[in-house]
Amino acid sequence: MKIALFNNSTLTVIFLLWLISCSDPDKEPNGYTTIEKWQDGKTAAVSLTYDDGSANQFNVALLIMNRLELPATFFINTGNISGSEYQRKFIGRPIDQIIKETETIPTNADNLFERASAIRMLGNYEIREHHTRAGSLWESGRKEEAFREIDKGYELIRADKSLQVMYQPQSGDLSWDDINNYASQGHEFASHTISHPRLSVMDEANLLYELEKSKEDILNNMGPEHTFSVECPYGTEDERVMEYMYERYEASRNRMPEPYLEELNRGSREQPGSFDKEYVQWQRGALSDTSLDQMKAWIDTCNVHNNIWLVLVFHGVDGVGWEAIPGDTLDAYFQYIQSSQDKIWVATFKDVSKYISERMHAEVSFAREQDQISIQLIHDLDPSLYDLPLTLRTYIPSGWKTVMCSQGESSKKLTPEKDEKGFFIRYQAQPNKDEIILANAE
Repeated sequence: MKIALFNNSTLTVIFLLWLISCSDPDKEPNGYTTIEKWQDGKTAAVSLTYDDGSANQFNVALLIMNRLELPATFFINTGNISGSEYQRKFIGRPIDQIIKETETIPTNADNLFERASAIRMLGNYEIREHHTRAGSLWESGRKEEAFREIDKGYELIRADKSLQVMYQPQSGDLSWDDINNYASQGHEFASHTISHPRLSVMDEANLLYELEKSKEDILNNMGPEHTFSVECPYGTEDERVMEYMYERYEASRNRMPEPYLEELNRGSREQPGSFDKEYVQWQRGALSDTSLDQMKAWIDTCNVHNNIWLVLVFHGVDGVGWEAIPGDTLDAYFQYIQSSQDKIWVATFKDVSKYISERMHAEVSFAREQDQISIQLIHDLDPSLYDLPLTLRTYIPSGWKTVMCSQGESSKKLTPEKDEKGFFIRYQAQPNKDEIILANAE
């Protein structure tokens, strides 16, 4: 009998009860099992993600992806969806009190968050843009400029009483029935907050309202399977916002700080191949002037490495939305991605996040008895959240021409493959479930 434990968090193999030695030291022992880095033994992962939920993401891009059977993740602003319970609003003191105080007290670190939260509910688009610009300045460390930006906005508000009215947002044409229909076609929907604010300059009450109530609307209208992921607007990596976010979501496109994961955001100019961590999340944001050749080059880069998770970020499509990309360009690009699916695993942001986390927290043990190998796969994550099958590779005796793979009530016949280490089979297994049994089917 041979028993081994494989723990991906340390990438070590501990052999117990080594009672049978291998005649060939270059071959793996029968029953030796590892977890593939990517689902189905692919060499890279790609996630197609969209922000904001503009119309042609569904009228154009989704139709292309469905035709090519490519899943995507849509980060949606729930306040724009007809039927949502929670809409944009200001939580706090009467706004007229805040406006009055701005006459004599300049904006500073003590009052910025309250004032910035309130101003995005006032007046017109130009006034609300002071909130957005202040957030950008704050995140870049230009705090005094952020204070002055808010002061400029309130100066205009005080001078024009018509700007002191509360902005009344309108829900869009998209309904929760529409969203659920799109989700049933294999796509993930996830939170992009209620109304797309600069969370870094919001006070706690208003920040949490945006994070929690968007999640609540998704939960109530779609169920818990779509509350796993989040993208805080503008790609913020503000530490205060991230702490609130980590407590409420399992995975974020903003930040996923793990020792085994290198993160290259959309603004990074570093090449993913220069990092040797187990995984590299490489975000690329396609804009309206990004060439098709450049986008294809991102896929080519994935094909020559084995640790890249390419997260593509799209906004506008076919003339609708920010930095819109023509539909025919997306069609050609998605066909190029589809042509690489022998090497690339195309999956939602949620599924790739789950796979990586499960693999890095998993243990595999195996035992060999006569013409049978038994395997146990477990991880220490919450099984109600982390339930994605993992892909295992098990080395088998050379005489096994066909292998019956069973777990619980599920069974499948598999034909072995061969590499430099010996004969093996590759198969899907559910963690924290029944023991996996491999048997010679001849």
